[in-house]
Amino acid sequence: MKKFLMITGGLICLFLNTQAQKKNIDKVVAVLGSNIILLSDLNQQYAQYLNMGNPDNPSVKCEILRQILTNKLLKQQAEIDSITVDESQIDEEVDKRMRYQIQKAGGQERLEQFLNRSVLQYKDEIRPDIKEQLISRKMESHITQDINITPLEVKKYFDSYKKDSLPDIPTEFEVGEIVMFPKLTKAEKQKFHDKIDALRLRVKSGEDFAFLAKSYSEDPGSAPEGGDLGFFDRKAMVKEFTAQAFKLKAGEVSNVFETEHGFHILQVIERRGEQVQARHILIRPQNTPASMDRIKLKADTIYKSLVSKKVPFSFAASQYSDNKESQYNGGMLLYADNVTARTSFIPADKLDPKVFLVADTMKVGEISAPTLFTDQSGKEGYKIIYLKSKIPPHKANLEQDYAKFKEYAQQDKVNRELSAWFEKKRVNTYVRIDEDYTDCAELKMWTSQISAKK
Repeated sequence: MKKFLMITGGLICLFLNTQAQKKNIDKVVAVLGSNIILLSDLNQQYAQYLNMGNPDNPSVKCEILRQILTNKLLKQQAEIDSITVDESQIDEEVDKRMRYQIQKAGGQERLEQFLNRSVLQYKDEIRPDIKEQLISRKMESHITQDINITPLEVKKYFDSYKKDSLPDIPTEFEVGEIVMFPKLTKAEKQKFHDKIDALRLRVKSGEDFAFLAKSYSEDPGSAPEGGDLGFFDRKAMVKEFTAQAFKLKAGEVSNVFETEHGFHILQVIERRGEQVQARHILIRPQNTPASMDRIKLKADTIYKSLVSKKVPFSFAASQYSDNKESQYNGGMLLYADNVTARTSFIPADKLDPKVFLVADTMKVGEISAPTLFTDQSGKEGYKIIYLKSKIPPHKANLEQDYAKFKEYAQQDKVNRELSAWFEKKRVNTYVRIDEDYTDCAELKMWTSQISAKK
């Protein structure tokens, strides 16, 4: 589905309150095989669409119904082919979407007011749809898993473009970075440990964990929800957090423990198989002048080794960088749009503006001196930047942009394979769509099939 502009929480509230006041009139809007699609199903997904920050636009229901029909057809085949998804994967996706909607609504209480039901009720309602969506994605992957692209097919795809229709490629950078954050000594960390331990003792003495999390936790994502992280599995959190969460019983509070994010205490709310719901309080240790001096000295030493070519940049990144996403990729930053796979060639307007300001002044092959920076969480550190290449703006060509056109050709082949599969399946599948939606352009491929059968 297309991406849409964001709207304010007020509009979400207006819509959902209006919906809650309407009488529950339901009807069948479509039938696919043995699957019945109700108006309430359509309205529920439209409500999810709105609550994810999209504008009120009833015509979007045509696109939602198209996607539901598509998912039903894929799910129908998945059942035949015995393709399923793990319950833990469904739980993880439900929790991820709920956290997003809670954030958009401005908190759990506001979301529950908008929905006129509890979050737990709502999670149970959306779970079947999410399960169906995950199965559909898996079925799509199954249909296209053996599709490969050859160099000859890439060239044929490129040649299908008219010369004047080839896209203009903006300036692209290949940029590497080494990120280093200061490490505190045990003595420097102690006051932060003592601060959270005092909160643990207050919980032990009977104070409300959720209230203390709202008041003191330094995790901006969960603090407004009383530290509640929702349900998660063993893969969702860092190992130290997982170890604590899965060894405690419901209601129990952990001792103070440390992760890469800081010091935590957590309380288990509920255990459901291999899923656990927990709330936590986080206290982030703050850098000291001495720790900043130490990391600056280390960064300067690494920079000198790089400039003197004593060590290659990729080796230094793997050994010293604190950026886990690029650390084992030779320090190179990666980018992916909606079509291409992850690539080290990053358009200038997609590069971090602060990185761009440095890289744009550098010569190819140059390494910058360590610069002080602050990450998104407010953590200070030092960064060394390496400009591997800079490709000026140009008209797309196969020599410079082969990787892009390979991805485009691959996706085109996948789309054609899926279209052929859908065409074949639709012909042999009973479909009926309510007359209120037969004029939807998005449903033309479904309604034309119905007309042809009359």
